[in-house]
Amino acid sequence: MNISSGKIQRIVIYFFILVCFYPFTLHANVAKDIGSGFHFLGVAAPISTNRGYVATVDGQGNNVVLSWLNDYRGGYELLKIDATTGKTEEYPTPFSLEEGRPFASILSSRNKYYVHFESHFVEFDINKNEFSFVCKTTPKTAMSMTEDDNGVIWSATYPDSGLVSYNPTTQEFRDFGSVYYANWKQYPRYIAADDKGWIYFAIGKAACQIIAFNPETTQTIPVIPEFERERGMAYVYRDRNGKVYGNTLEDKSGHWYELYNGEILKDEYPSVVREKKYIAGRQGLNYKHFPDGKRISELDFEKRRLNIKDDLGAVRELDFRYESQGAYIMSVGLGPKGTICGGTTHPKYFFNYDPETKQLTSRSCQGQWNTLAVQKDKLFIGSYIKGQLMEWDPLKEWNPTKQNQLDGNPFIDHECSPDIYRPYRLLVHADGKTIIMAGSPDYGYTGGGLLFWNSDSGTFQQLDHRQIVPNHSTRSLVSLDKNMILGGTTITPGTGGVTKAENAVLYLMDFSTKEILWRRNVISGSEDYSDLCLAQNGLVYGIADRSIFFVYNPFAAESNALIFKGKIGMPIPYQQGQRIFVKSPDDVYMLCKNGIGKIDSQNYKNIEFKTSPEPITAGGAYFKGRIYFAGGASLYSYVVE
Repeated sequence: MNISSGKIQRIVIYFFILVCFYPFTLHANVAKDIGSGFHFLGVAAPISTNRGYVATVDGQGNNVVLSWLNDYRGGYELLKIDATTGKTEEYPTPFSLEEGRPFASILSSRNKYYVHFESHFVEFDINKNEFSFVCKTTPKTAMSMTEDDNGVIWSATYPDSGLVSYNPTTQEFRDFGSVYYANWKQYPRYIAADDKGWIYFAIGKAACQIIAFNPETTQTIPVIPEFERERGMAYVYRDRNGKVYGNTLEDKSGHWYELYNGEILKDEYPSVVREKKYIAGRQGLNYKHFPDGKRISELDFEKRRLNIKDDLGAVRELDFRYESQGAYIMSVGLGPKGTICGGTTHPKYFFNYDPETKQLTSRSCQGQWNTLAVQKDKLFIGSYIKGQLMEWDPLKEWNPTKQNQLDGNPFIDHECSPDIYRPYRLLVHADGKTIIMAGSPDYGYTGGGLLFWNSDSGTFQQLDHRQIVPNHSTRSLVSLDKNMILGGTTITPGTGGVTKAENAVLYLMDFSTKEILWRRNVISGSEDYSDLCLAQNGLVYGIADRSIFFVYNPFAAESNALIFKGKIGMPIPYQQGQRIFVKSPDDVYMLCKNGIGKIDSQNYKNIEFKTSPEPITAGGAYFKGRIYFAGGASLYSYVVE
């Protein structure tokens, strides 16, 4: 039997990929033709993540665990696990879901479980095993929840400091609406009630503040003077003396305030902190203690395993089940050696699809992989959080990434925070060694930078927004030649930041000097240049505000550089790392929510769309006659030739 050298090489490479993924999740080949040239290839990461869990007892005195589960649909159900048998009960979210998920929850003193997200306040009665109260609210999502001394549940919501209360005894629900205005999206991460009934909540990120609220009169008092407000998060807690204490910063390095019955005393705080404890917290809440002294020693939603330890140290191991439609795919790109790679979020997983063997593998990874690029048979990743540039070598054994770990694979090359926190784009430069990463800044900041990473030497140059376009972040990048880079900006700030610019721009950069040669407001009124692509005809295709397709000649005079501008007839999916344009050797394609369009280089108005049987949410990558993209949690392909 004769085997070609290419076939042998392919077998060796595939063997190494298998080795580097051990232990890994190998999905069964479920690929199927879904019509019109489209194929379903599988769910990338068929698991869910929890948005906080609590240990408690049900109406029969049985130890149970409650957790709100999240997959690509958002917070789709409440899961109840019997901590003795592992038997589960699933309670679907009792309102229409649009990818929202809980960011705070509380188990009350009356053993009822509360969340507030997607503009709905929800009570689950554990004794009755039912949702006992659901109410639509002012938008949108609670970032903190507490219980006052009368048993009333309070929640403070993102993005406009909304405030609601619910009395479980009388079932009186009060929606106070937005009680504090800011020109940025507010994160009310801490909330507390004093024993007089006043409510205090702490916000950030663009500027810290503590809000005092009187429920009887709806009076609102900002606590921190304007001159003391810093970028960051403020902090409050309820003390057992009945008072609330707050700090201008959550690390407690700022000024303290004593808050009681609406009175505010600066630089006053107790010598001994005696915080009144509640079973409440953020999406990472993990209350592990049952009333009878047993505790959760392990709760793994990937392995679907629950371990319970008793007061003598004995451990009961339980398996449990739940329904999941898979984690949301954030990125899809061409990987090393002709595989299709990507990352998911909530939970965060890496996946790899081999078009030849039709095998889809996945495993847990660090960070949310927003954007991908290949250089020298390595996959480079722009990862949220902290703007991490990472690299993965598929011919080396997978070694889970850890901070400051030199032998990790994937390995963290560099962190760019605060200049880049949420990566938008990776660009592989023609010099064969430079990776350029762009993105938005840390929470509360305005204006993102650029990273120039030399993969040969491990050296870097990092620019902040003032050196590129002040108060803008770079959303899209394309190399025009070996020395000219065209960038497209967004005026959207870092999460919780303030928008300070009026129009997004295109800019031309000299790669060797990093000098900005010009900045142009090409599409008047545009806030975001979502994607750019250098077409085969030497012109640049662009997308503005996910709705306008334009063609641009960056080397022409500004007055005649815009060649075409037109509305796109189909909605464009939103991705943190946009990949709207997909290039084949001969053509350029455009990914829309409902289909894939081929751009006519002779008549730009004539874009021929092929309707996708499934909505397109992320993409895309071309390889050997197919375009690969994501729909929610699933990977798909489309045959173009």
